[in-house]
Amino acid sequence: MNDEREPIGFDTKIAVLLRDDLLPWQRLNATAFLVSGVGTLIPEVIGEAYEDADGTGYLPMFRQPVLVFAGTRETLTAAHARALGRSLPLAVFTSDLFTTGNDRDNRAAVRAVPKDQLDLVGLAVHGPRNAVDKVLKGARMHP
Repeated sequence: MNDEREPIGFDTKIAVLLRDDLLPWQRLNATAFLVSGVGTLIPEVIGEAYEDADGTGYLPMFRQPVLVFAGTRETLTAAHARALGRSLPLAVFTSDLFTTGNDRDNRAAVRAVPKDQLDLVGLAVHGPRNAVDKVLKGARMHP
């Protein structure tokens, strides 16, 4: 019998890696955009909708924690290459996206640059825990 009070473990990990030289508003903005990609592509990471004691409904959220890491430009570049090499679901946020004002321009800004030349300021990755850990090698938990 399943005990609903028992902690739930996860075989997968959702992680965000941010460049360590971002301003606070940039960290928050990039994180919000990056994790939105994970939930759209991988529906099983989304839990049930919430409801309070009055019956008011709220949007569902991730059913597992999102871990946020920081690293240098070089750490992001290496993590990007490792995630692509492992074919893990990946979202990217480049420095250009701080200056665009809409989705069409965001996508055009990324499309204009070859993958090895992207000025990455953040990425989000989802996959088996050990694979994500290997992608994030050299990163540290965000302070």
